[in-house]
Amino acid sequence: MTRSILLDTHPMYAMEILKSETDISNISEIVEYFKVKIEENPEAAFITVVDHYAHTKQLNGEILDTILDAKNLIFCFGHTIKNIEILAFRPKSIAMIETQNSFILEFLETPRPEVNAWMQSWIKGLKR
Repeated sequence: MTRSILLDTHPMYAMEILKSETDISNISEIVEYFKVKIEENPEAAFITVVDHYAHTKQLNGEILDTILDAKNLIFCFGHTIKNIEILAFRPKSIAMIETQNSFILEFLETPRPEVNAWMQSWIKGLKR
């Protein structure tokens, strides 16, 4: 899993998993996998899935030709609201992109290291 800075400002994590490295065959299966992980975590709550690919296509927007599917899993971690600003970090999203040969998973860094570690672990768990 790599950490980088998106647009010179936003720390994010990303991992590409080759289809040959996983038993997962599509993004719908990844969504179901993450729903189980969210349910297992007492701090997490599933919210929804946004079909970003279908939305962009409906708008006749531009989609990179190597992208076959793109969805965002929306969920929330949060057992406290100690200040107003923390709400800007919630909810969380894991971006899931499918290409011909791989799945690319990305998320923006959170202020809680344990949350970043949980999401990294979930993503790494998709590999055989």
